[in-house]
Amino acid sequence: MKILLFGKNGQVGWELQRSLSPLGELVALDSDSTDLCGNFTDLAGLAQTVRSVRPDVIVNAAAHTAVDKAESEPDLARTINALAPEVLAREAARLGAWLVHYSTDYVFDGSGDKPWLETDATGPLSVYGRNKLEGETLIALHNPRHLIFRTSWVYAARGGNFAKTMLRLGQEREKLTVINDQIGAPTGADLLADVTAHALRQVLPGASPEHIAGLYHLVAAGETNWFDYAKHVLAQALIAQPAIKIVAQQIDPVPTSAFPTPARRPHNSRLNTGKLQRTFGLRLPPWQHGVNRMLAEIL
Repeated sequence: MKILLFGKNGQVGWELQRSLSPLGELVALDSDSTDLCGNFTDLAGLAQTVRSVRPDVIVNAAAHTAVDKAESEPDLARTINALAPEVLAREAARLGAWLVHYSTDYVFDGSGDKPWLETDATGPLSVYGRNKLEGETLIALHNPRHLIFRTSWVYAARGGNFAKTMLRLGQEREKLTVINDQIGAPTGADLLADVTAHALRQVLPGASPEHIAGLYHLVAAGETNWFDYAKHVLAQALIAQPAIKIVAQQIDPVPTSAFPTPARRPHNSRLNTGKLQRTFGLRLPPWQHGVNRMLAEIL
């Protein structure tokens, strides 16, 4: 099996290089790759890359993820998050190849307090959410052999993330204020990568796309808010590394309105993962397990 991976140096892409390598020949590209085009603003170049590599599977971990910046550069965000995935879907379909793509809870409007199902009506609040939803639609339109994984609150030991920010601020400030009215599940890039590899083992070779292809919600088990997430990170940091100097003595919860941003965030980012667990025979671990492991690795 030959796998073509885009976005190899991002948080998810980095972990995918590890998880996908045992499955077959892996060609991994990023936006600055030279031998082959991995630049998602060059749509013709992307098409040529797929035609040259002729993969059995394309895994797209590239995206415009600067949610607030997308509000001021909607055309660029749409090219990367919708039009480039459309090109990949078209080219994969010509080869009879599978396309794996990652989407987001931002396709929903964040209302209510129940975990979203794959069949629930969407209603994105931001440019980013609209772009990602369009990308989903275009992929499904052009290639029946697709797996789209919606996820949320992604973190990794590599690169920046909320936990690392809280660790830094906890060592710099005696008082922190953190949003407490957005609910979701912190999800490790390593979990996303491992589930992807597990799913691909089941669809290849020769699996019927009607049986297993489609849209799935993929997040760690459980739920939290950013305020409780921050408290967990600081408490766990002291367990993982007792010598760390946490000076924050007070963490105050505040509503989303306390931190205005160009892009609106959904309040309810819960995602129901029942379909994924049933289809692939998986049990997703509690979000705390992955966060604790990441903290132990970086401290």
